[in-house]
Amino acid sequence: MPQHHAVVAHLFQSNSMRIASWNVNSVKARLDIIINWLKSDSCDVLLLQETKSQDENFPHEAFSSIGWHVAIHGQKSYNGVAIASRHQIDDVLCGLPGDDTDEQARYIEASIQNLRVASIYLPNGNPAPGPKFDYKLQWMDRLNQRAATLLATEKAILLGGDFNVIPADMDCYDPLGWDGDALTRPETRQAFHRLTHAGYCDALRARHPHEVIYTYWDYQAGAWQRDNGVRIDHLLLSPEAVDRLGEVSVDKAPRGLEKPSDHTPIWCDLYF
Repeated sequence: MPQHHAVVAHLFQSNSMRIASWNVNSVKARLDIIINWLKSDSCDVLLLQETKSQDENFPHEAFSSIGWHVAIHGQKSYNGVAIASRHQIDDVLCGLPGDDTDEQARYIEASIQNLRVASIYLPNGNPAPGPKFDYKLQWMDRLNQRAATLLATEKAILLGGDFNVIPADMDCYDPLGWDGDALTRPETRQAFHRLTHAGYCDALRARHPHEVIYTYWDYQAGAWQRDNGVRIDHLLLSPEAVDRLGEVSVDKAPRGLEKPSDHTPIWCDLYF
């Protein structure tokens, strides 16, 4: 059996689910790339970030035409998150709890079969220090609170998305050059590691503890061609999800296409 077909056959065993996360940097600008990726049987659930689309303008039909369900939380021109799935999407929560005045569309959560998932677009936080960095840290505090609430359910939880956090120097092509950036500052890393210390597992590091793997390459200065990347897109799993974890990887192919997002998908397999 050819390798591609072997992967597809493995993927669609009745007890497996592949969950991917992808900051698409405008769902409309990248729609053909996204739909073609889904049609190639790349995953069962896709967490999208930076959709940059109001709910009423989201391209629902493009997803429904290939048999996919979508839950969305958007705003005009900025931010925006969504969950797309082959399976029914239930019990949707839009917005990160803890601040009713926060109008930025950065968090959506839902249940898909035996899994609770969240699509997260964490604030960038630059320039730091400053109001934007303060907002980032406040948002991360709320995320930690919500993550603890989910953890207490003792169910399989996956928090995925663009966290705008470079967890360690090995996750960056130029640690010295990024020193002081909001993505690498100690306060940011500490807030991220609070999640892992609380019981969540960084799925990619569970399977590839020492490998240099990036998920984002800037459009400028030939970053993609030079492999000047960073790892800021993450899949965090509760203990109940880690028990079901198979392979974890990053699909670099979409980043090499014409007019791509500056991020590329990260995915993991869970077995139920």
